[in-house]
Amino acid sequence: MAPMLAVEVVYALPDRSWRVAVQLPAGATVADALALADLGAQVPGLDVDPARLAVFGRSATLQTTLHDGDRVEILRPLLADPKQARRERARSAGKP
Repeated sequence: MAPMLAVEVVYALPDRSWRVAVQLPAGATVADALALADLGAQVPGLDVDPARLAVFGRSATLQTTLHDGDRVEILRPLLADPKQARRERARSAGKP
């Protein structure tokens, strides 16, 4: 019998999060985990963008091979450019 991987798929909003634990065969990919977790059925309006996926905070693709204990993260789009937000904070901190 092929070894199985225990993987978690997560998606979070500011006020709520979803976590789905799935069991996958060795060699499974992020795409396999997303399909099995089927978060789209639980999260209203969820549109998974393949460019916004991570495994433990590291950028991942649909073809990324998973390991036992991995956490697949569906990332939300950024609301502001981090560099621009930092500039704005620095500018406003210098004003009395």
